[in-house]
Amino acid sequence: MPRRGNSGRRRRAQRPKDVLHGPGGAPGDAFRCLGCRLEVPLAAPGTAHRNHCPHCLAGRHLDRRVPGDRAADCGGRMRALCLTTRPDGEWLLVHQCLACGELSTNRTAGDDNALALVRLAVRPLADTSMPVRALISL
Repeated sequence: MPRRGNSGRRRRAQRPKDVLHGPGGAPGDAFRCLGCRLEVPLAAPGTAHRNHCPHCLAGRHLDRRVPGDRAADCGGRMRALCLTTRPDGEWLLVHQCLACGELSTNRTAGDDNALALVRLAVRPLADTSMPVRALISL
């Protein structure tokens, strides 16, 4: 989702990606999704550090602390749990690593599957263990 407003703050530009995805360590232009096994292009509108599939939203545990640092040793599959938003209105995916259990957030890209994003956004409404009155009162 595009950002809404800047609130007068300047954000630093994203660092260019320097990860080698191709065979034999060559720079590649795509990777295979760990969830749906589709080819995913590295170029994504809205982010310079794609590590999740725009189709099924599954990711790979690559970054440790800073987006694009590619310093995580795990490399496990990341499952999209839910969505959250920044104060400026930008949507973030909350992922959990199925190998080590770590939670992380990841910016949504402009070509992410809108239906999959909406399904994540309304998932709390389908949860019968949470009273709907509690959600409405928020």
